[in-house]
Amino acid sequence: MMIEQTLFFEDFPAGATVDLEGSYEVTREEIIAFAEEFDPQLMHLNDEKIPGMDLQGPIASGWHTCAISMRLMSDSYISRSHGLGSPGMDALKWYKPVYPGDTLRLRRTCKEARVSKSRPEMGICTFYWELVDQNDELVMDLAGLQMFRTRTSLQEDG
Repeated sequence: MMIEQTLFFEDFPAGATVDLEGSYEVTREEIIAFAEEFDPQLMHLNDEKIPGMDLQGPIASGWHTCAISMRLMSDSYISRSHGLGSPGMDALKWYKPVYPGDTLRLRRTCKEARVSKSRPEMGICTFYWELVDQNDELVMDLAGLQMFRTRTSLQEDG
């Protein structure tokens, strides 16, 4: 299935905050499956109270919440964009556990948008993302860069 790429660098203005479309409900089964495959710590695999912690498991791995965030980004805008990848993330922080039944949403703020000096066909956006639960409580945030083709460069090609 081909998804039409409709978003360009110019569609991500500096200062804009957007509640991304869609949400994701986390299930017990997927928490355990992800943990068994990638992060087999007791808190992610066990239904019991976690010794030494004030938590009842299972709770989602932080890396699982990162993967959910990526899915929400992809579904909301990345798969529709003329994306050119990312050189990486600058910050990542987890604030509270994610439990089975939590429904997660993502908010994106474009902190800076600039055209590359060395590659003018590419724009670079500095984004801040907030992953929130069904109570609008912050679960995780991350900051990093994403690169997109400029609309101007497509017109020049064309």
